[in-house]
Amino acid sequence: MAEGDEPAAAETLGRREFHEDVESFVKEVIDLVGGPSAIPKQKIVVDYANGMGGHEAPAIFAAFPELEVVALYEELDGAFPNHEANPLKESNLDDLRAKIAETGATLGLAFDGDADRCAFVDENGRTVGADLITAILARHFLTAHPGRGIIYDLRSSRIVPETVEALGGIPVKERVGHSFMKKTMREKDCIGGGELSGHFYFREFHDSDCGVLAGCVVLAQLGKEGLSLATAADELRVYYQSGELNFHIEDKALMMEKVVESLPGGKVDRLDGVMVEFKDWWVNVRPSNTEPYLRLVMEAETPELLAEKKKLLVGLLGTPV
Repeated sequence: MAEGDEPAAAETLGRREFHEDVESFVKEVIDLVGGPSAIPKQKIVVDYANGMGGHEAPAIFAAFPELEVVALYEELDGAFPNHEANPLKESNLDDLRAKIAETGATLGLAFDGDADRCAFVDENGRTVGADLITAILARHFLTAHPGRGIIYDLRSSRIVPETVEALGGIPVKERVGHSFMKKTMREKDCIGGGELSGHFYFREFHDSDCGVLAGCVVLAQLGKEGLSLATAADELRVYYQSGELNFHIEDKALMMEKVVESLPGGKVDRLDGVMVEFKDWWVNVRPSNTEPYLRLVMEAETPELLAEKKKLLVGLLGTPV
């Protein structure tokens, strides 16, 4: 069609209509959170990073009368003059941490450029991993929908499936990537979940992710439980994690097999790269889709065990980049 002749004009001209959907979006989010009274009195800091969160989220936060928001970088600016709109990079959270300390806020939220992801910082300036946030969200989901599935990123702490099972839910492990997470969430009828990138998923929100909805639901859930984010996160920090380490590897498939061979007796899972699990620790090594890197994540029951196994794996993979 593109290479052919111009199509003939239609006999009847079409028309264009403009609809502003912010109001309906705001109402839907508030209803899913539990209404305007769902979030108790508190002050939070929100870093919009000059992204699209500044267009949509302020009206949602304003609908909760007890919530006071101190905003950072609310103005939309695609040049991102203050810092990169990537809340996974710790240095991008420095301004948020400083404002939390300055204002005495209970916590901070940071959005990425299109505000589908949300990062959480507690009152003490500590980043709370998205896997721990998923465990908090599971308490919300499974209270309203007992017995349903909760989807989680395979790199998440074991505390996530353990929390889900303790609440009577079904933990559903999936590979990294929101397209995989959303597909499996629909296929296995999960009510929600999350992954380490900061995407949090809601079956009731069109099987989709939404940063401001995740932030508000966590605020509401913590309010119900009478917990600060710092306390709630500390209760979930029962294991010791390595964080993600990257290694420059040309033959990634060969190296992953060497990892398996170096860890005899472990349970091997190939859902995404290779995961080798033992009773008291696990490691996942998976290839980057865009770079010549292998990405490693580990978790153990004690810091000593983590250090021991990390030394073993780094000795095999080389110096992290």
